[in-house]
Order: sequence, then C-alpha cells, then structure tokens
Amino acid sequence: MSVSNDTRVTQFILLGLTSDPDLQRMFFGLCLMMYLLNVAGNLLIVVTICVDSQLHTPMYFFLSNLSLLDLGVATLAVPKSLFNFVSQSKTISFNDCIAQVFFFHFIEGAECFHLVLMAYDRYVAIYNPLRYVRIMNTRACLLLVVSTWAGGFIHGLAQSFPVVYLPYCGPNEINNFFCDAHPLSLLACSSTYLTEIADMINSGILTLGCFLVVFISYVYIIATVLKIRSAEGRQKAFSTCASHLLVVILFFGPLIFMYMRPSVTFVGDKMVACFYTVVTPVLNPFIYTLRNEKMKKAMKRLIDRKMSLL
Repeated sequence: MSVSNDTRVTQFILLGLTSDPDLQRMFFGLCLMMYLLNVAGNLLIVVTICVDSQLHTPMYFFLSNLSLLDLGVATLAVPKSLFNFVSQSKTISFNDCIAQVFFFHFIEGAECFHLVLMAYDRYVAIYNPLRYVRIMNTRACLLLVVSTWAGGFIHGLAQSFPVVYLPYCGPNEINNFFCDAHPLSLLACSSTYLTEIADMINSGILTLGCFLVVFISYVYIIATVLKIRSAEGRQKAFSTCASHLLVVILFFGPLIFMYMRPSVTFVGDKMVACFYTVVTPVLNPFIYTLRNEKMKKAMKRLIDRKMSLL
C-alpha cells in the first residue's frame, strides 16, 4: 500500500504492554513460551490431520484451517512484540504498520467466518446426518473455506484503507503492542469521527453478527440433540460441539468487548488484545485435542511412527 503525500510521520513507536523493565522480561518469557506452544500445537494438529487418512473428513479439514488461522494471528503480533521487549528501538515503519492492520483484520475476519462455517458443519451433521456426506462434499468444503478467506480479505481492506489516508503529523506513539486501526487513528491530525464509526460498524457488526449466527445454530443443534433417545448418542453429540462452542466464546467475547462499544480507550484494552492474539490461539489446540479421543489417537499414531524411525 502506498503512503499518502500528506503523511509526515514515516514510522511509529509501539509502547507495548508495559514500560517497566522487570515486567517486560516477565512478559517476554510468557509470550515466548505461549508462542512456541501455539506453533507446536497448531502445526501438530495440521500435520496430524494431513497424514492420517481417518481424519480426512470435513470437520477435521475445517479444524486444520482454524489452526492455520490461529497460527497466523499470533505470528502477526507476537514476534515483533518479543523483539520490542528486549530492544531499545520499538519502531515500526508506516507501511509495515498499515500492513499489520490489514493482515490482522484479514485473518481475524476469516476466523470469524470460519467459526460460523464450523457451526454450520456441526448443524448439518446433527440436524441432517443422512444427507451430511452429500451436502459437505469435497467441492463444497473447499468453496466454503475459500469464501471465509475472501470475506476476511474484504474485511482487512475495509479496516486498513480508511487509516492509510489519514494525515499523521505527530505524535507517533501507538499505545499497543501491535498496529490496529483504532489506536492508529487516534494519532491522526484531523477528525477521525467517521473513520471510528466505520471501524465500529465494520468490526462490531462482523463479530456480533457472526456470533449471533453461531448462537442461533447451536439453539437448533441443542434442540435436535435433546430429541435423541439414546443417552450415549446425546453425550457424543454434545461432546462434538462443546469444544467448538468453548472456542467461540473465547474468541468472540474479547472481540465484541473491543469493537462493539464507543471509541474510548480503556486501561485493560491491551490485555484484552493480548488475550485474543496470544492466549486464545494457544488454548484452541488443547481444547480440541484433550476433548477429542479420535484426535488424540491419531496424534499418538503419528508420534509413534516418528519415534520408530529414529
């Protein structure tokens, strides 16, 4: 993306989570550990699903795509933050900052749509099991996943374009650990009222809308599950959906708090942002694997196979 000729600021300073040196060292250790767990956990899920033929089903295909999105979210924010924790220079160029805004909202938007897609998959599997294979065929699954990425791409453009053309004359300190549209727009020299309204409408309606669709889907899912006469069948159906529902709550909760409110900066905003960029992507692999016997057995087969080759 090109920089406007009216732009005077060529780089920004990311203030990070804290300016206290002791807390910076503590956050560096925690963020590094969680990022490594994120990479290891999500890559293990992707590799396991790719190599195990028993997991070549729509549900696990969507799960592997979710793992890639979680990996992407953390990779956009955490490595730069880790560098800033131990570096005296905490700058980021204007173009890199705008790129971070775009790709962050691109991936977050895609994940919003993808969680809706996963809810739809569970709805079809439980509400219409006899036609599940025909409805969720390979072509349909690929088209649905591509559509989630396309929706995320449009959302990323909608979030980054308004801020790229704002005039930035100084100051250039962003009160966050990564570039986002709202803290960046606060540094503009002109009125950002319309930009902030557009930001709240775009991100707020996206997150709340997707959450409501998922919520309605689960109302139908639960109503259908309760009609199952077999207690074992009900337990299996609830177990399949519980992991996804927990991920939905952890993902949409912080996002709705951040974007479905007036454009006011709270002290806890950075910690909320840290939760959905660092903590949630780490929890997802554990949520899906610890509650999924089929996934745990497939991972054990993969690890045993690798160990036998050593």
